[in-house]
Amino acid sequence: MRLRSRLAITCAKATSSLIRKMNRGSGVTLPGYVARLIDPGILKEMASQVRGKTIVTMGTNGKTTTNAILCRALESEGKKVIINRTGANMLNGIISAFVLSTDKKGRLDADYACIEVDEIASVGVLPKLEPDCALLTNISRDQLDRFGEVDITYNKLMTAVQSVPKTTLIINCDDILSYSLAENSGNPYVTYGISEQIFDDISRSEIRESIFCRKCGKKLEYDFFHYGQLGIYHCPNCGWERPQPDYSAEQIEFHEELYSFEMDGMKIHSTARTPYNIYNTLSAYTALKTMGAGYAGFKEMIEAFDYGNNRESIFSVGGARVQLHLAKNPIGFQQKVSLVLKDPKPKDLVIQINDTYQDGEDISWLWDVDFQYLADSNAQRIITAGTRRYDMGLRLKYEDIPCETTTDLRASILDCVQHGTKNLYVIVNYSGLYRTNHLLTELEKEQSVSAGTGGKDGRSQDGPADQEHKKAEKDKHGETDKNGEKGKKDKNKKGGARA
Repeated sequence: MRLRSRLAITCAKATSSLIRKMNRGSGVTLPGYVARLIDPGILKEMASQVRGKTIVTMGTNGKTTTNAILCRALESEGKKVIINRTGANMLNGIISAFVLSTDKKGRLDADYACIEVDEIASVGVLPKLEPDCALLTNISRDQLDRFGEVDITYNKLMTAVQSVPKTTLIINCDDILSYSLAENSGNPYVTYGISEQIFDDISRSEIRESIFCRKCGKKLEYDFFHYGQLGIYHCPNCGWERPQPDYSAEQIEFHEELYSFEMDGMKIHSTARTPYNIYNTLSAYTALKTMGAGYAGFKEMIEAFDYGNNRESIFSVGGARVQLHLAKNPIGFQQKVSLVLKDPKPKDLVIQINDTYQDGEDISWLWDVDFQYLADSNAQRIITAGTRRYDMGLRLKYEDIPCETTTDLRASILDCVQHGTKNLYVIVNYSGLYRTNHLLTELEKEQSVSAGTGGKDGRSQDGPADQEHKKAEKDKHGETDKNGEKGKKDKNKKGGARA
C-alpha cells in the first residue's frame, strides 16, 4: 500500500474518533472527506482490496433496505462484508465505510462490498469502485431542488453505468425508465419483476413519471399498474414492451399485516408490511444469484429479516401501538397512504414534513400525493408537524380533511397515546426520521418504567423530560390549533404555506 494511502487512513480514523469523543455525530462522512483530501485515489485503492465481488445499489426508493438484505444474506453465509450501513451514500460516506473498516496496518479484510450509492453521486463513484453488479431499484422524482426532473436522474445513472461497461445491471423491468436504461446502456443486464396485480386502487391512481414509449414516444398501454409507472406495459405503435423477467415474485398474499410470496421455487413468509419490500427482496435475491453468492440460506434469513431499518418501526408506548414510517417522495408517500387504509381500525395520524437540505427544500411534491383517500381511513385525528406543517395542513384542507398543527411533536404523540385510539401512525420525511425514532424509543422506555418500577407508587420520577412534557401539556392549547391556523405561541414563520 502507498504511504499516502496509509496516511489518509490514519487521519480518517483519527477524525472519526475525535467526532465521537466530542459527541458531534456518528463520524461516517467527514473521515472520508479527510481521506480524499490526502489521497484522491483512496477509494479505488480500497476497492481493489475486496477479495470477492462488489455490488452497488442505486435508485430512488429502496436502496438502504435492499443493500441491508444483500449484506445480511452474505453475512449469513459466513462472508465478511463492507457496507455503508448508515446510508451515507455520497462519495465521502462511501470512502469512510472502506477506510474505517481497515485494520491497524490499513488493510481491508473483506470478501464482498455492498455499497449504497446516491444517484447523482454515482457518476463519480462507479468508475472508482468498478463494481461487478449495479442494482437499480427504480427511477422517480425525489428532492426536486437537488435532482430536478426525473430525466436528469436518468441521464446521471446512464452516464454512471456506461463508465463501467463490464458491470452487470440488475434491473426492475416493471419500471419503464429502469428497463429503458438497461437496454440503451450497452451493459449486460438481468431483470426482475412482479407479473401479477397485487396493488390497490390507491396505488393505481398515482401520477406517473412516464407513460410514453422510450423508443417511439407514443403513449404506452398498461395491463395494470403496481404503483408509479411500474406495471405491465407495451407500446401499441412499435411493439416495445415489458419483458418476461429473469426472476419474479408470484402467489403474493397479504395476511395479518404481512406479505408472503413465492420466489424461485421458495415460499417466503416475510415480515414485510409494505408491498415495495417484495421488490427489495426480489432485487437482492436476483443480484445474489447473478453473482453466484450467498443465497443457499436465503429463505431462512429473509423470513427473520427486519425490514424496518428504523424506517418502518413499531413501538409500544403507554399501551398504544405506534408505527413510524419514512416517506420522502410521492411514490413513497402514496404507499404509506395505502398502508394506512389497509388498517380498518380507528387510528390517529401524525405527519411531519421538514424542508432541510437532505429532505429537499422544494416540497411541491406533496400535491402529487392522493391524500383524499385519508378521508376514508377511519382517522380520528390528523396532526401535521415540522417546518412545513402548514403546507401539509393546506394540502389536507384542499381535500376537506380536518387536521391540527403542532410545534411540539413529543406532546402531541403523548396526547394521542393517552387520549386517542391506541393506534397511532407517525409519518416523517428524512430529517425527522432519526430524532423521531429516538423520541419514540425514549417514550417507550419511559412509559414502561412508569407502568412498572419507576417510583414508589409505580410512577416514574419526574426528570427533565417529564417536566418538559408537563409544561407542554399545560400549554398545549396554545401550541396546537385546528385546520392549519397558526397557534398563539407559534412564531415560526418558516413553516407557513408558500406559493
